[in-house]
Amino acid sequence: MKYLLSITLILYTCAPVVFAQEPPPARVKTKPINQREIAENKGFLGLLYYERVSNVSSEVAGLVEEISIRAGDRVNEGDTLVQLNTEILEKEILLAQTRVKQIEARTRHAEKLFQRLQSLLEQKGTSKQKFEDAEFDLLDAQLEQQAARETLAKLLLEKKKSIIKAPFTGIVLEKQVDRGDWVGQGKGLVTLAAVDELFVRVPVGEKLIRFIQPGQELAVTLNAFDRKITGKLIELAPRADSRTKNIFLKVHIPEQPMVAENMSATVFVPISNKKTLSIIPRDALIKFQGGDFVYTIKDDKASILPVNIVSYLDSDVGADNPYFVPGLPVVVEGNERLRPDQPVTVAGEEQ
Repeated sequence: MKYLLSITLILYTCAPVVFAQEPPPARVKTKPINQREIAENKGFLGLLYYERVSNVSSEVAGLVEEISIRAGDRVNEGDTLVQLNTEILEKEILLAQTRVKQIEARTRHAEKLFQRLQSLLEQKGTSKQKFEDAEFDLLDAQLEQQAARETLAKLLLEKKKSIIKAPFTGIVLEKQVDRGDWVGQGKGLVTLAAVDELFVRVPVGEKLIRFIQPGQELAVTLNAFDRKITGKLIELAPRADSRTKNIFLKVHIPEQPMVAENMSATVFVPISNKKTLSIIPRDALIKFQGGDFVYTIKDDKASILPVNIVSYLDSDVGADNPYFVPGLPVVVEGNERLRPDQPVTVAGEEQ
């Protein structure tokens, strides 16, 4: 009992010391806030689409021997999409080549005979009738030679056309044939979309077009990946929706991996004239109780501040809170583990 009381007394005496210890200061990096003249913006939901879509078809009939692409594949201009069987065609080419050689030999013979009779006619050593017959035979051979060469050229072109290549760099949206299929002339084989003509079609209220103009850069978020990119407003559709009066914006975005037509994207469109806003790095933002907040440093401790976002930029946001002044440091690294009033040590400042 005596020993038990002694241990209890020691624990009671040491407890305030143990619980009074605080965790070491958190190491963070900060970045100063700056201000710029920008407009407020708002996110509008749009759909991705490829503007340039080609239904690649065959110019010749044939049996599909090889098709090495699948839907979703990226192909470069000039890459082979489909290879037709050319076995019979190659036999016809060999026959045509032989025919050309035969007629070339006949033409050379007819030309020599014509030249000899022409010389004899000048010396009155042959009749005019024989000379004219030789002239006709030479002309006939020359024409037949030209026809044979054109036939060979046509067969060689058919062989070339039996390899169907990509007309531009694009994404395979669909393939309509497979190995062993017979395709006729003009048969669609592959649906190809140009990767450099990827757009977002987004509807906005007609009263907002006063704040935008073609050529303007707009922040875009691909919702499936929460991927933030920058798009460029190309034009406004010349026809508004008759029911909603919305205007459709055509926003060009750079080539994106793993995207499909009709996926959604949020386009941030200006909804006001330009005003002075505080520019805050997106890396500084944290979610707290359903709102947007940032941590700043006050008396070597983390101080949390709410953020009223009124404009989304590429890697930043614009806020109109009056307490955000130029130069105020906000935590951009280490903020995900911070708690309000937690001691901090600034390990570095980004510019």
